[in-house]
Amino acid sequence: MNAEAQRFLDDLEKALGNDPKCAEIMAEYRLHVEEVLYELSEEGTYDALVSRLGSPKELAELWKTEKSVTPRKMQQLFVFLNIALFILGAILTVGYNVFGWQWLGILWGNLTESTTIIIFIYMFFWGLLGYEIGKAFGARGKKILRRTFIICIIPNLILMYLIVFRLIPYEWFDPLLDGKFILLCIFCTFALYPISWLGYRWGRKASV
Repeated sequence: MNAEAQRFLDDLEKALGNDPKCAEIMAEYRLHVEEVLYELSEEGTYDALVSRLGSPKELAELWKTEKSVTPRKMQQLFVFLNIALFILGAILTVGYNVFGWQWLGILWGNLTESTTIIIFIYMFFWGLLGYEIGKAFGARGKKILRRTFIICIIPNLILMYLIVFRLIPYEWFDPLLDGKFILLCIFCTFALYPISWLGYRWGRKASV
């Protein structure tokens, strides 16, 4: 690391002052600086870093603003959203098949004919999960992503178990449960983490 880059990091450390997570923040931004240095020449490195990352003072202020976004809050948000999707799906399924709510008939028919769109939206949700974690926490987000993924995937696995072993009425899902759709669901379940990981990588780059 050259002198200009080190001066940038020293200024950032001074701007952070007595922040209790100063060492952790510095370790993260050192990685960012090293990534940027691969693309820069020695001359004018400090100004180039400011152009790419922001000034040390701006970064310190940004960190103080983002401290309210804690890993636990981020994890709870996505877990809540995933559970909310399952609850909504359960209400639609039970309302149509058990209570025979007529107004759900049209909606149910459209949903069962739009499985590709539903899967695409759900995959987008998982990519968004990774992106937001990467953008908010950078290099520190790996463990958060892994932990959030494990918690969020549990309802998916439980539902698959209940359907495969027919612990809930199998006929409720007859319009969906053909061989191709089941194989597609299994494939998509295995693809969720790679999609989240790609989103995380994209979000991490966006945070630089």
